[in-house]
Amino acid sequence: MTYDFNTIGALIGLGIAIVLIIRKMQPAYALIFGALIGGLIGSGANLSLTVNTMVSGAGSMMSSVLRIMTSGVLVGALIKTGAAEKIAETIVDKLGEKRAVAAIAISTMIICAVGVFIDISVITVAPIALAIAKKANLSKPGILLAMIGGGKAGNIISPNPNTIAASEAFGVDLTGLMFKNIIPALAALVIAIFLASRLAEKEGSPVLDSDLSVQSDKNLPGFLHAILGPVLVIILLALRPIAGITIDPLIALPLGGLLTIIVTGNIKSLMSTLEFGLSKVVGVSVLLIGTGTIAGIIKASALQYDVIHLMETLNMPSFVLAPVAGILMAAATASTTAGATVASQTFSAPLMTAGIPALSAAAMIHAGATVLDSLPHGSFFHATGGSVGMEIKNRMKLIPYEAAVGITSTLVSVILFLILG
Repeated sequence: MTYDFNTIGALIGLGIAIVLIIRKMQPAYALIFGALIGGLIGSGANLSLTVNTMVSGAGSMMSSVLRIMTSGVLVGALIKTGAAEKIAETIVDKLGEKRAVAAIAISTMIICAVGVFIDISVITVAPIALAIAKKANLSKPGILLAMIGGGKAGNIISPNPNTIAASEAFGVDLTGLMFKNIIPALAALVIAIFLASRLAEKEGSPVLDSDLSVQSDKNLPGFLHAILGPVLVIILLALRPIAGITIDPLIALPLGGLLTIIVTGNIKSLMSTLEFGLSKVVGVSVLLIGTGTIAGIIKASALQYDVIHLMETLNMPSFVLAPVAGILMAAATASTTAGATVASQTFSAPLMTAGIPALSAAAMIHAGATVLDSLPHGSFFHATGGSVGMEIKNRMKLIPYEAAVGITSTLVSVILFLILG
């Protein structure tokens, strides 16, 4: 058992990063600064070792960052062409007003599952959800929970940054990891609809006329054209498990985006769409680099050994480490992506050494990262609350419900591991 940094230093570094994030420092800088201080404390002020470990940790993120940056083509295409909005609008129209909560949750789940980031998915569906809620007399908390719950369900089966980071850390196929959590995602969706339906029917926090966006008629694409790009991505990624043909996400995601741009007749807007897509992924790419620095320090510390020793002392099975790591790291960073990344980078080797299949371990960590990822020191909390004009105190009340949705997918992922391995 060898390590370069002690557990106290790693924990202090993580703690500093959390405090700085809460104090509104840019998360990437907070993580880098926390890694630096934690590394110096944990190594006895060995600056060279600390910096080299931080650089190495950030370097391990580069393959994920490259794939995430190319995914911006798909994200930009779905948003700028109106394809994502058309998908949501069609689902809501087909399910009808009586099933409004289910329609809102399913819409957000599908948009997130095809590659749109969860916060952008919620923001995209929000105007449609508010209009439906106004007609059906549903409350804001109910429809916001439906969107967040649906987004959480879609997030664990999507080619999003968190899934990419987890698959990279464990060296597993991205498509396989997406498919592994389909049943947990569906379970989370059911719970989200159940809880959101109860909240939506409660009095208080109604949708007001001032909450509705006054928009001119949009020239949205047809549903078939809107869905072609995401379908192409799914087909290309599915070729590996089905036919043994590997199409890397670095190729599949932008191809889906380009197809969306072409079939929706927006080829003249190609450059602006690419620029828009890049603007949407730059933030999470930079966050992953910062996350890599703190993950490098934690991975090279005694923390993983101390955690495993604690679990053995408590007679806890080794597989429990996967979901618990995902939950705790996502809570610390208030981010699914950062939480899944730190947990995967830190505990992938110990989990596989303990005999836990890499795909199952990655799936449990990924599901666990959706439990407490929406705490107030993260941007997701504020972005989603702002999408429906909800005050912070009311937004805070949704956290237990969101956690219940995440716990559901996590428990089902664990149960599937126990049954299927």
